[in-house]
Amino acid sequence: MRGLSDPLKDADRAGPLGGSRAEATQRLQVGLSGIAAMILLVGLANIIQDRARVTEQAAVPDAAPTTEPVAAPAQRDPLADAGVVPDLPVEPVVTPETDPLLEEEQNDVTNSPAR
Repeated sequence: MRGLSDPLKDADRAGPLGGSRAEATQRLQVGLSGIAAMILLVGLANIIQDRARVTEQAAVPDAAPTTEPVAAPAQRDPLADAGVVPDLPVEPVVTPETDPLLEEEQNDVTNSPAR
């Protein structure tokens, strides 16, 4: 009877489908640890949101500044005060610059014969 084998010996060689008792216990511990970690994370997120909501409700909306506004001092030119730089006129002198190409076009238009 060579073709027939003992079913108990085959089961011992392959191992049970669920693994040994120690492996099943380890899988159970890992699964429960994962669930506990997720519950802790959700709880922590809930606490953070509650604290943020309480802080936002306690905050003064559009709080007034705690200091009085101060006018900015006038800008001074220390080089001009020391006399190093010549005084600049209040209004700049404008000198019209002529563009040679623009003058040519204007001359062409004025010198062209009328139709």
